[in-house]
Amino acid sequence: MATQISVTSYYYRRGGAEAVMLDQNDLLRERGWAIVPFAMNYEQNLDTDYDEYFVEEIDFASDYTPVEKVRKVVKSVYSLEARAAIGRLIDDTNPDIVHAHNVYHHLTPAIFGAAQKKGVPTVMTVHDLKIGCPSKLMLAPDGVCERCKGGKTWNAIGQRCLKDSRALSAVAAFETSLHRLLGSYRKHVDRFIIPSHFHMNKLIDWGLPADKARYLPNAVDLSTLEPNNAVGEGFIFVGRLSEEKGLRTFIEAVAAAGVAATIVGTGPQEDELRQLAADTGADVEFAGYQTGDTLFQLIADSRALVLPSECYENAPVVLLEAYGVGRPVLGSNLGGIPELILDGETGLVAEAGNVVSFAAQLTALQEMPAAEITEMGRAGREFAQTTFTKEQYRDGLLDIYRGLGVG
Repeated sequence: MATQISVTSYYYRRGGAEAVMLDQNDLLRERGWAIVPFAMNYEQNLDTDYDEYFVEEIDFASDYTPVEKVRKVVKSVYSLEARAAIGRLIDDTNPDIVHAHNVYHHLTPAIFGAAQKKGVPTVMTVHDLKIGCPSKLMLAPDGVCERCKGGKTWNAIGQRCLKDSRALSAVAAFETSLHRLLGSYRKHVDRFIIPSHFHMNKLIDWGLPADKARYLPNAVDLSTLEPNNAVGEGFIFVGRLSEEKGLRTFIEAVAAAGVAATIVGTGPQEDELRQLAADTGADVEFAGYQTGDTLFQLIADSRALVLPSECYENAPVVLLEAYGVGRPVLGSNLGGIPELILDGETGLVAEAGNVVSFAAQLTALQEMPAAEITEMGRAGREFAQTTFTKEQYRDGLLDIYRGLGVG
């Protein structure tokens, strides 16, 4: 029986990266693998026999003393605690491979050097652009940004890329520069799994070794999703309510097109967006955070899912879930989103940040006969069935492992 150490900062279904990690673990267990988790100690973590190896939680929202803040900042850049802990875990479990997801700021890339020193192959699923970009989004206050390319990370400080703070941006810039200098990713990770062609090509352009990069798209479990042939009247957004998601553009487009929409999620921009909806007279319902069957039903009851992102998204799983319940998708033309939409067949594409463009596409979908919406949804589910199944994901993952002599 093969053993994998599964690494992520949070060991529960916190967001998209953690969902991919947990679903991946289930797929491997079905093939007889033993999964050994490694994460921070966090009260919401799933139960596991291995939490004695978990490291101290770093919560940047906590009210630390000045001395504690300095200690946490140092640990968030390079965690000697995480490096030592995963070393002990490797000694005690003798894994065949270490597979990491999001480790930034908490476990840190220090874990990769520890695994390599122990002779264990390492794989990292890359969920964002943090390897090259201090802010992870390649997004500055003035829009999409690639000023830090080539190691010029000091640009993040001038742009205040993290929470409009020079101090936080300086820490992130130092972190990125340090790991670039140490080769924490380039030298110590054997394979990078990247779910979109866009992100893979972008990261290679920024210096990621092309011979270590592997494209493996995210998957959707269609057996748990039933297509809905009845077409709803309103549009739906699902995600974090934050600047990069393009929700100001979406709300203004909803108002201009005279359509109805539901926004599912929470985040720092919520109050601003509620006010914007009121000011523009947009017919928008804020449904808060939803998950599981409730979320899938909301998507199934809509006319289409809308993803108006104004950053380089990777490969949003919610897009595939919309296909699973038979809904077309309207997405922006940035990042990995357009490669998941067959324009005119499974959905439509609009220009990111352009209210007029999104309003026009919302109007087109609103005026489209129900039969055509249903056909788009059917085509989306068929696209998912032929390209994004959990079986395809599992087989692709095991092929990557076999390339490292594992399994």
